[in-house]
Amino acid sequence: MTRPKPQKRATVHDIAAAAGVSRGTVSRVLNGGYVSAEARAAIEAAITEVGYVPNTAARTLKMRRSQAVGFVALEPHSLFLDDPNIGSIMLGANAALSLADHQMVSLVVESARDTERVGRYLSGGFVDGAIIVSARTHDPIIQVISTLGLPAVFVGHPPDLDRNIPFVGIDNQGSARAITERLVATGRRRIGMIAAALDRDSGIDRLSGFRDALGAAYSSELVAEVPLYDYGSGVKGMRLLLERDPSIDGVFAASDAIAAGALEALREAGRSVPGDIGLVGFDDSTWAVRCQPQLSTVHQPAKEIGSVAAQLVLRQIGGEHLTPAGQLLPTPIVWRDSA
Repeated sequence: MTRPKPQKRATVHDIAAAAGVSRGTVSRVLNGGYVSAEARAAIEAAITEVGYVPNTAARTLKMRRSQAVGFVALEPHSLFLDDPNIGSIMLGANAALSLADHQMVSLVVESARDTERVGRYLSGGFVDGAIIVSARTHDPIIQVISTLGLPAVFVGHPPDLDRNIPFVGIDNQGSARAITERLVATGRRRIGMIAAALDRDSGIDRLSGFRDALGAAYSSELVAEVPLYDYGSGVKGMRLLLERDPSIDGVFAASDAIAAGALEALREAGRSVPGDIGLVGFDDSTWAVRCQPQLSTVHQPAKEIGSVAAQLVLRQIGGEHLTPAGQLLPTPIVWRDSA
């Protein structure tokens, strides 16, 4: 059997011949230069006629640009797949990058080996910039980005981040304080928290906001520390709080996924929500509306965060020098039936 020969790739020569213009005129159009309206129309028609597709690889070598931005998520693989916030941030970033004709490259960092691998990748010129999600305090990725001088934006703001790199996020401390105060206003008196991710800024700030809201009523015994913003941590954390104080009547869960797990543990224990215990979460993710009752929570504008982060990276790639100050987006409380 004779295999068909691969179709020849259309070239600038083909476009020039079909349009009746010089190669130089075609090149000016392809590179954004000025030509007459008549010549441009003829060249655009010729491009369609011959089926020309730009050679991105050659263009990348010439411009020393990859037209790609890394989306670096420093999370366990399981949480990367299950956490709707990360997915929404990614979708928001991808939409903004797509409008600018840039590709997004997803890089998940779970281990020291991943850190080394991703560090090498970022150093190799495969991306023009990076969006860093969930960086922890003293995270080695921060040092890699700083050393490279790569255009970058942090989602969130670990306290030791490079102050020359901008960030976009939310006021985790103020938002946690506000929803805890709203829970207190319902008449709850023994309020605990399932606090997660205390190795990063969001977890630390949400615990600080909870402590601020309770003031003298705060008790460290009513804080169950768990590692991740996931469902399983919510189940374990809620069981621990019930063991420590069966009279607990209110719970602030550090994320909606944690609150969903806490709700399951409360059902196992025969406690009603919101009858026996008022429960609030954080994120206003799909978890919040899947639960019964639906969760009172803080709305985190995840898609907007991703979009703003991508725009900030693109501005740096374009040569703009940004002030290192961060950008915080609003986080209104969404009050539903769980409290």
